[in-house]
Amino acid sequence: MARSRNKRSLTIARHRTSVSLEDEFWDALAKLAQADGKSVAGLIGEIDKKRLERSGPRPGLSAAIRLYVLERMKRAAP
Repeated sequence: MARSRNKRSLTIARHRTSVSLEDEFWDALAKLAQADGKSVAGLIGEIDKKRLERSGPRPGLSAAIRLYVLERMKRAAP
């Protein structure tokens, strides 16, 4: 069964955008942002900035967020 995606609008780098992620990623992102003392929008802004600084093909913002969450979870695993 496909997971439901939840689209949210937020402001990053002074512009409005919408991001569509599965609820599990929104939950994980909120926990990571809280652990870092940041807002979700602030953390997404950092992810977006790093995404745009990459050379070569860039993933879309939703994919970049999923990859960020996955990487953080892998680093936190024992």
